[in-house]
Amino acid sequence: MKNYPVLLSTLALATVLYSSSVTAADNPAKKAATTAVAATTLPVNTASSTMTWNAKKFGGEHTGNVKIANGSLEVNGRKLVGGNFVIDMTSITDTDITNPGSNKKLTDHLKSEDFFSVEKHPNATFKITSVSPVAKPKAGEPNYSVTGDLTIKGITNAITFPANVKINGKKAEATAKIEVDRTKWDIKYRSGLLGTAADKIIDDTFTIDLMLVAGAGNQIVESKL
Repeated sequence: MKNYPVLLSTLALATVLYSSSVTAADNPAKKAATTAVAATTLPVNTASSTMTWNAKKFGGEHTGNVKIANGSLEVNGRKLVGGNFVIDMTSITDTDITNPGSNKKLTDHLKSEDFFSVEKHPNATFKITSVSPVAKPKAGEPNYSVTGDLTIKGITNAITFPANVKINGKKAEATAKIEVDRTKWDIKYRSGLLGTAADKIIDDTFTIDLMLVAGAGNQIVESKL
């Protein structure tokens, strides 16, 4: 009879230990909490993606295109988390000058040392370093603020711009208007910084209208932030 309390205590301890092990093993919430969700990398469709540039000068402006060589967007579910792309600077064109000779003269000049020095630096690159969702964006308006490193002529500077991103998990589409101060990349030809005569000045800032299409699939929906 004196051994009963010891026996009961032993059985109680065994029951507690068994119950604890079952709870830990059968609780999927605890397992899920320790499992990180990996981002999905969507390759950029270079045939469907576009970059259009616009540069203003005294009394006029020029517009053209440049091709994206490759790149990717990284998404986590329906959220943008990263990405990068390479710009083929040798592909730069002008679309507003109809005279073939004048058109070639301008594009050759853009490729020269005065501007993008494409023989030495055939590619420019952009890599996203941070992405901030916009709180309660209106339909069709930018829903992200994107910051990244833009490298032109071997010179890297950080830029930030608003972007509208649509994701369905298998496909992503991002559009943005990006302003670039060319003087930060040592492109100073006819810049006001050099004391250029007013009637010869080319604006220091040019714009890029960017559309990136990445991944596969047909349905595109607004990114849920």
